[in-house]
Amino acid sequence: MEERSLKVVDSNKTFFGKLSQTLSKIMIPTKIGINGIVINLKRNNLLKAYEAKNANDNVSEEKKKNLESKYQEAYSLYLEAIDKYIMDTVYKKVKTGTASDFEKDAMGDYYKITTLKEKEYIEYKYQKQKYLIELDYESLKLNAKEKVLAKFQKFYIELMDSFYKGILKNYSVRLAESSRRAETETDVYSKIFYLLDEYRTKILYIKLQDKSNDLEEKISSQLQRVEQFEIGKLDSKDCIEKNMCLLGISRQLFTHSLPLVAVEQCYNKLLSDTRKIIISSKDEKSKMESYNLLLDILETYNIKLLSGKVYWEKIEEREKYKKFQAEYEKAQTAKAKEILFLKRELSTLSTNKENMLIIRFYKDRLMSFGVMKSLKNSCRTYKKYTRSRILS
Repeated sequence: MEERSLKVVDSNKTFFGKLSQTLSKIMIPTKIGINGIVINLKRNNLLKAYEAKNANDNVSEEKKKNLESKYQEAYSLYLEAIDKYIMDTVYKKVKTGTASDFEKDAMGDYYKITTLKEKEYIEYKYQKQKYLIELDYESLKLNAKEKVLAKFQKFYIELMDSFYKGILKNYSVRLAESSRRAETETDVYSKIFYLLDEYRTKILYIKLQDKSNDLEEKISSQLQRVEQFEIGKLDSKDCIEKNMCLLGISRQLFTHSLPLVAVEQCYNKLLSDTRKIIISSKDEKSKMESYNLLLDILETYNIKLLSGKVYWEKIEEREKYKKFQAEYEKAQTAKAKEILFLKRELSTLSTNKENMLIIRFYKDRLMSFGVMKSLKNSCRTYKKYTRSRILS
């Protein structure tokens, strides 16, 4: 009796199960229609409230607060309508097996975001709103008239900018706190680079359509460099170079959301990964390609980033950098600059077991330039050792 009571019956094979499934499929188009009408109404109300809020600069503070309150209420109702559409329509279509691949992916993304609520509420708050508005925008691109889409885009870009900035700011804090959290630094770095690339593909290209600003002029060279990595499969070196360009673009777009201290950590991560590739490279060509990328990152990091650093935790590091900067400004050739970068690397890298191979590589480069001299020495056991010193 107990075994029979615990038996699981596949409801899809029963008469009532089939009837229920059929009714759900019949009802779903109605749900789509109802939800679609509601979303359109809420969206129109939201855009009116958004335009009213932005169009009245010369009004009293009380009036501004009133318009802001109406906008926030319209915004909340708009989000609720989209959320209801997902649960009433997309969820049922996935459950009954009638969902498209896009709808299945959308439902999967929805649940991924929902899982953030308990452990990362701040990120959840931004990701949920970003997801809902993006879903509506994708629907408008397919179905709406060009005039309606253009009207919505201004609101869309402004909101998306605020969401991406909020998420990046949250990642910056998590990067600083990673030693006190279960989350590893590597996970946060990956999220930062992924988000920057997502912003580039989803938002930045829309913003660049507006020719009234000088944004394209500021980032065009770095953007073109990133676009080179759109074709084909990327290796580790390509990923590092792409992320370096994305960081460069972020300095124009997210100065406050991704502060210098976080960007500095990201560059150090790229440098660390590039050093590992140099050491692990099996042929000379790939080793030198990775080494040239390292020099590129070192130049961007040391010359473009650190030159704007105001606060230094250690005064001796600041003085050491000032000395390096003065020598770099006097350097006339690429070789002279390379030597300075190598010397700086040797002075900043800790001499632990992990860094010994790259330190050896740096010293070999300096010896090939005649800057460092190899000195043979022997001890009482008559085993030969080699040491090197930098020539002044």
